[in-house]
Amino acid sequence: MSYALNLPINTVSFGQVSVALLREIYKKEEQPCIFPIGNVEIDSQKADKDFFAWIESCINKSTYLHKRATPIFKLWHFNGSLSMFSEKQLLMSFYELDQPTREEINVVKNNSKVVFSCEEPVKTFQSLGVDNVGMIPLAFDSENFKKKDKTYFSDGRVTFNLTGKFEKRKGHEKVIKAWIKKYGNNPKYFLQCAIWNPFLKPEDNEKVVQVLTEGKKYFNVNFLGFMPTNDVYNDFLNSADIILGMSGGEGWGLPEFQSVALGKHAVILNASGYKSWSNENNSVLVEPTGKIECYDGMFFNKGQPWNQGNIYDFDENDFLDGCEKAITRFQNEKENKSGLELQEQFTYEKTWGLINDELKKL
Repeated sequence: MSYALNLPINTVSFGQVSVALLREIYKKEEQPCIFPIGNVEIDSQKADKDFFAWIESCINKSTYLHKRATPIFKLWHFNGSLSMFSEKQLLMSFYELDQPTREEINVVKNNSKVVFSCEEPVKTFQSLGVDNVGMIPLAFDSENFKKKDKTYFSDGRVTFNLTGKFEKRKGHEKVIKAWIKKYGNNPKYFLQCAIWNPFLKPEDNEKVVQVLTEGKKYFNVNFLGFMPTNDVYNDFLNSADIILGMSGGEGWGLPEFQSVALGKHAVILNASGYKSWSNENNSVLVEPTGKIECYDGMFFNKGQPWNQGNIYDFDENDFLDGCEKAITRFQNEKENKSGLELQEQFTYEKTWGLINDELKKL
């Protein structure tokens, strides 16, 4: 079956998913036309001359071989997904809120089908009478993330990791301030924050740190800079004992998922995309207390045609109770065996197979 692809090939989450899917297609020795969204930035990936050449070849031939009758798979935001290279488009998007706008509903209706990586947005759109929606899970990126049997610290500390670019939706400020209140300057516990936001200027990222720490110094809280390669990021994920995932709205929660699949213990908000893969066996689950508006003046602005609505909130005491339970789990069993099972449960071979099945139906 002939098909084409329209997706970003870069270092952010959309791009990482794209490359993982492209690897599966490459393994099958298929030759689809590829229309990249934005600049191709593949430096974060391990060098693979043949794979990179295959991507370039598929891109170069697209403008003279592609036909609009050929089905296409697009991975992108709603904003920009009315633009189509095909009459039959399967869109995969990540929707994290709860109030689809008329523009977003129109985008979904004008695609042949739209799939999300969790069930919540499927139900949200179906409740509004939009039926051409479905769910396809994401997966463990076994090419870039591997368990390392390596000792990172020799002082017996319990290390927490916090990930994702800094923004209100992720709940970073609340998590960090609560963690500092309980564990700040306690040598038994360390917090590593990989929350560098590439959309902010370096000096603005520094201002964020000052706000989060209220200008105080904590020797056991470390704010890390931009990590240029997946190999470096893999090392960072492996260095933790416990991953914190308290985002108020996620399509999946890739860094947290990869961490748990590497055998790390976790404190996870039992909401949105996290529910696609986390459970009481592989994570300490924290129940949300309700919802708050998502608007932050940066990525979410009230009254705009995109990204309107609410995110989940949590009680800081429930979060800290979750941290204590995760510490106990780690002390009783260093490796999260239930988490390791995610590597086999969710693979990109399976994900691409489900996407391909949907393309065949168009």
